[in-house]
Amino acid sequence: MAKQFAEIGKQHRDFIERQRIFFTASAARGSRINLSPKDAASLRVLGPNRVAYLDCTGSGNETSAHMLADGRLTIMLCAFEGPPLIMRLYGAGEVLRRGTAGYDDLLAGAFDGREPVGARQIVVLSVDLVQTSCGFGVPLFDYVDERPSLTRWAEAKGEEGLEAYRRAENTVSIDGLPTGWPSDEVAVPAE
Repeated sequence: MAKQFAEIGKQHRDFIERQRIFFTASAARGSRINLSPKDAASLRVLGPNRVAYLDCTGSGNETSAHMLADGRLTIMLCAFEGPPLIMRLYGAGEVLRRGTAGYDDLLAGAFDGREPVGARQIVVLSVDLVQTSCGFGVPLFDYVDERPSLTRWAEAKGEEGLEAYRRAENTVSIDGLPTGWPSDEVAVPAE
């Protein structure tokens, strides 16, 4: 049975911190729904109604486009080991671009100033609903390790190559929506 909560409680935070993967889902009117897996080591609980994840350069930047166009974002975590549980965090997102004051402040405060190679932005979710459900249908998996591929790719590109790649591949969504990249300071205020 699904349960709903107004905020991230201690038991929710403990669950989030044990996970190895999470998924983000976003969309804008008339766009495709984007669903992306992320390394849970990049996710931080900032407070009872706020989480953030450090996002690395990828083949697209759908979440950023959807935050500019609509702002709705859902993060889902599910237990692949231990007791079954699915948790969804619903709310409004904002994107803090690398090199902006908001990004730098959050990087220092929530990520100990450690920036992975290829980092491009921090996505912040203002959570208005936490929902848990049984997760009985989620299979059990054994965690092996993180893939080194993205880090190696970003290292090979170098800083200038990553910037060129972002300008070529991360400026519009697959539906033609602007991502806000590049810009001096892009922050979509959460409602």
